[in-house]
Amino acid sequence: VQLQASGGGLVQAGGSLRLSCAASGAAARSRAVAWFRQAPGKEREFVATIRWSGGGTYYSDSAKGRFTVSKDNAKSMAYLQMNSLRPEDTAVYYCAAGNVITSTARNHDAYNYWGQGTQVTVSS
Repeated sequence: VQLQASGGGLVQAGGSLRLSCAASGAAARSRAVAWFRQAPGKEREFVATIRWSGGGTYYSDSAKGRFTVSKDNAKSMAYLQMNSLRPEDTAVYYCAAGNVITSTARNHDAYNYWGQGTQVTVSS
């Protein structure tokens, strides 16, 4: 298993959750790790990405100001801190890794490795 996401759960609107992504093998040696999400009946949506080296970050408009992506290279872990959660944030959240560049970061096809997903449910 190259990527394993965890930390999802049920939270009330306005609450917070922290997702974790454990990377191994080639996924941990790729250029960047990202978070995507997919709600029922919707396409997979880019949330945020961070470079393993240098730590440069990039967020979707919906995540900007509420979510923070971070990493711990020593542990090969990536995190997504989600604050001020809204019901529309309800989705399965996936971590992904690949040798992406900023211009392709939003494109899920650019990522070679995917975790199994973790469910986040925000109640109103």
